[in-house]
Amino acid sequence: MQKKHSQILREFVETIILTVVVFFFLVTFVVQGYRVYGSCMEPNLHTGERLLGNKFIYRLERPIRGDIVVFRYPPDPTKVFIKRVIGLPGEMVEIHRGRVYVNERPLDERLYVKAAECEDYPPHMVPRGHVFVLGDNRDESNDSRFWGELPVDNIQAKAWLRYWPINRLRVFR
Repeated sequence: MQKKHSQILREFVETIILTVVVFFFLVTFVVQGYRVYGSCMEPNLHTGERLLGNKFIYRLERPIRGDIVVFRYPPDPTKVFIKRVIGLPGEMVEIHRGRVYVNERPLDERLYVKAAECEDYPPHMVPRGHVFVLGDNRDESNDSRFWGELPVDNIQAKAWLRYWPINRLRVFR
């Protein structure tokens, strides 16, 4: 009987240790939770919503236009921001009369942009190793228009899943 209890206790401790190791690995290298602050990504993301970010994906591939990324804010890396990738390395980005152009072609943003009256932004080439990011709510967003392109090395994760509030559960592409 004593042997049975010690075996159960041993298995329980092993399970707890394995769970902690797997959890630590997942949070460190694969997925992390983030909280949305501010209105810069409305109507798609709202203050207080919770996301899971895929931290591993950009080890395998580069960000693409339309990705929602979580990153360290270049002027103050202690802050974490969430924005949408608009321009890729080597592309020319410009905003004219509230419309975004990439390589002189208008970008179709009807699926995610809140109506914007944002100021013009002159044509600018996105340098190698960087992306140009904008908030979906352009009138309320502190983004690449103001502090420049985002170094890809600052990106922590790609938004993968909004899990809170549960009635707005959504997997992002």
